[in-house]
Amino acid sequence: MNESEFVAALRALATNSGARGLEDDAAVLEIGDETLVLTHDTLVEGVHVLEGQDPADIAWKLVAVNLSDLAAKGAMPVGVLLSHMLGTDDHRFVTGLREVLDTFNVPLLGGDTVRGDGARSWGCTAIGRASHTPVPSRAGAKPGDKVYLGGPIGQAMLGFEALRDDTEADDTAYRRPIPQLELGRQLAPHVTAMMDVSDGLLLDASRIGKASGATLAISSEAVAPLAPENRLTDAMRWGDDYVLLATGPAGLDREFDVTCIGEVHAQTDHPVLLDGSVPQGDLGYTH
Repeated sequence: MNESEFVAALRALATNSGARGLEDDAAVLEIGDETLVLTHDTLVEGVHVLEGQDPADIAWKLVAVNLSDLAAKGAMPVGVLLSHMLGTDDHRFVTGLREVLDTFNVPLLGGDTVRGDGARSWGCTAIGRASHTPVPSRAGAKPGDKVYLGGPIGQAMLGFEALRDDTEADDTAYRRPIPQLELGRQLAPHVTAMMDVSDGLLLDASRIGKASGATLAISSEAVAPLAPENRLTDAMRWGDDYVLLATGPAGLDREFDVTCIGEVHAQTDHPVLLDGSVPQGDLGYTH
């Protein structure tokens, strides 16, 4: 089974309303007067991080990508639980973990440690408290909405290439992404749909379109200033950017630090269009 087939099979089990049909970045649970947001992501050596990469950077990225999912829901972090596969330089993992937790003022609540053979993996569950209800989802984009992007894309791609090739270019965006927690809280009351760009702009835009029963029409001309020069095609498909992608009424780019990159159309045979046409090739990263 590929990734989409496996997730489809799991939907038969995820019947609780908090699971949102497994069509979202996080689960949303209403408990008393509180609305909790929960998410879980895993990093695998050689897939999400380079083999032999500094464990301090791995710890940072592990927590940051989960906080990015909370940002996409406009949630305030409550804490994280970690799963750590023991190996070499575990003290460096602790160093990076302390740095990311202190930077975003997030407490460590618990977790698990294991030892095994083969590629190492690390997991993180992040718990957040909704700052606005209803909590934004991938669904909700409506024809006439504008499409907004919360920052540049392609910087992680360049960082990966710099780290892989051991050059002097800046690799920070790949090693230590910054979740847009404050922007997510600002946007949550105003957007119709929102998620973070983790697997590529075009692929993630298609996910909003599919979940919303709509088509997101993206303008490459509008995206180009946010992408590395001469790398627009790659940048729209690479991922690991962890900037917010949202739909909502016109004018949000005048109120918040976002860029309008397209608009939402009525549903067509394809959930995303690029310059009026169906994008060719892979839209982004899938397992």
